[in-house]
Amino acid sequence: MLWWRVRGAFGGGTPDAPPIVSGAGFTGFMNIARCLDTIDRLCSRPFPAEHGRSDVGREGPGYYIAELGAADPDCEHGERTAEDVEAFREGIAQRLNERWGANPLWGMLTLRVRGERGEEIPEPWASISAMADDLYVWEATGTGRWVALGVADGDETDPARLLAVVTEVDPE
Repeated sequence: MLWWRVRGAFGGGTPDAPPIVSGAGFTGFMNIARCLDTIDRLCSRPFPAEHGRSDVGREGPGYYIAELGAADPDCEHGERTAEDVEAFREGIAQRLNERWGANPLWGMLTLRVRGERGEEIPEPWASISAMADDLYVWEATGTGRWVALGVADGDETDPARLLAVVTEVDPE
């Protein structure tokens, strides 16, 4: 079992992952079941009309970008923190693969290059391509929505963050 401190939007529950820390206080445990529950809730929640913040992260017309947790850079694992977050992503991805079928990682470099060349990349794909190097992406059967899972860890000063995207915008 991976034990790393994370901050995120969830509290309570039985740990199958490390404790969540928000600010200076302990708020409980993040686990795969809670992350899947958050993804499921976002797949059924109406999208907002305006850009802003939600209870789980960023939102806008046709999308949510949820922070499922973030590694604590001060934990005893040191440099392994990002690896731990990646491993947790793999655990969630395994369950989503069972639900919606396995898909390979989708690299974000092409989207970033297209955006830099002036092509308009729709949200949330423009934002998430700037945050994560690669994503697992699934079409959430029966919902008309797409779900993506990635790790934002581009800046060494910020902790690695586990992100979920739920959107009605086709990634193609």
